[in-house]
Amino acid sequence: MSVMKERMLRGELYLAADPQLEADNARAQRLLDRYNATGHDEQGLRDRLLRELLGACGDGVVVKPSFRCDYGRHISIGEGTFVNYDAIFLDVAPITIGAAGQIATRVQLLTATHPVDPGPRRAGWESGQPIILGDNVWLGGGVIVCPGVTIGDDTVVGAGAVVTRDLPAGVVAVGNPARILREIGETDRVAVPDRA
Repeated sequence: MSVMKERMLRGELYLAADPQLEADNARAQRLLDRYNATGHDEQGLRDRLLRELLGACGDGVVVKPSFRCDYGRHISIGEGTFVNYDAIFLDVAPITIGAAGQIATRVQLLTATHPVDPGPRRAGWESGQPIILGDNVWLGGGVIVCPGVTIGDDTVVGAGAVVTRDLPAGVVAVGNPARILREIGETDRVAVPDRA
């Protein structure tokens, strides 16, 4: 493993213009080109390509094209999670998504970050911080999750929110930056009809 890849995986400053990282990225882009070109009736092929691309992929995961990521191998998606159209997951650090998640259109999970100091940034140094979504998290359309954020189980994040800090389990959060609006409680419970 190259020094720069090791640095990236440890969350340290690294240079992306590294032959091994470039090869890993090229592999992911080839798989994504194939994945994003699949037809609606090719779900079996999509499933196979997704399992080849991602580090871990649970049963019943659906990711609608188009989908974009850096490497794929650093992404783990739990069973039954649905990812809608035009998702972007920048996975220079691990992205872990729990089971039964709902990820709406144009959601961005961004682990990549850059130094505020202009010198190292100009020289191309960057780093990443992991993103973790618990089970049954629902991210509304256009939500952006920033590097290093953890969102707890059952939390709902409203459309267009920018999540810059951790959110606990069982809350509704909205806005830019996202703030907790309220806890999810008994008044949110709905009667689910039979499937008859």
